Amino acid sequence: MRALRSLQLALASATLVFALEQAPVASAQTIYNTPYPSVIRVAIRANNNPTSPILYVQTVGFEEYCEDVLPNEWVPSWNPEALKAGAIAVKMFAWYWSLHPTTEGGFTYDVDNTTNFQTFKYLSGQVATDLAVQETWNMVFVPGDGSIRPLDFRAGTPDGSNSGYVGTFIMSQWGSQYWAQTGKLPFTTILSLFYPGYQLRFV
Repeated sequence: MRALRSLQLALASATLVFALEQAPVASAQTIYNTPYPSVIRVAIRANNNPTSPILYVQTVGFEEYCEDVLPNEWVPSWNPEALKAGAIAVKMFAWYWSLHPTTEGGFTYDVDNTTNFQTFKYLSGQVATDLAVQETWNMVFVPGDGSIRPLDFRAGTPDGSNSGYVGTFIMSQWGSQYWAQTGKLPFTTILSLFYPGYQLRFV
């Protein structure tokens, strides 16, 4: 009887292991199974101050949000290739955080309107930056597996190559302008400088 019981337990254990091995694994969020969000929730802090309390949460169309952010993070008069690199970075950053919302003080949001995330000022779009967003809207810059990652960026040093950021997965905004204007590089190469191994894909 004891031997039979041991055999039954062994079979049950084997069945459980097989079931676990066959259980579907939750899919990672990639460009192949996750569309752009239609809207994004922006926590509004007074005076765009990153330490101010949240006043309210504003829901904005996702493309409109990207168009409003870009001229606050990249200078609208910069080279169009720098603006395109910025447009893709702003979009990928926002897309990632729309998939990883935050709850604070009773508010649930995707991003706020400050440098905690990206500087957002409603209806601040400009012709040149709007165009950069629109021209790159069906383009993404991702690792080889297509996973949706935030393309981080920092201001860097004005009027320089900001080579210290190259290969760090953090783009220098001023560096993007340098490589576009002085280095004559297209936006795809600029992105590759700062995010090595990532690839341009179309969605």
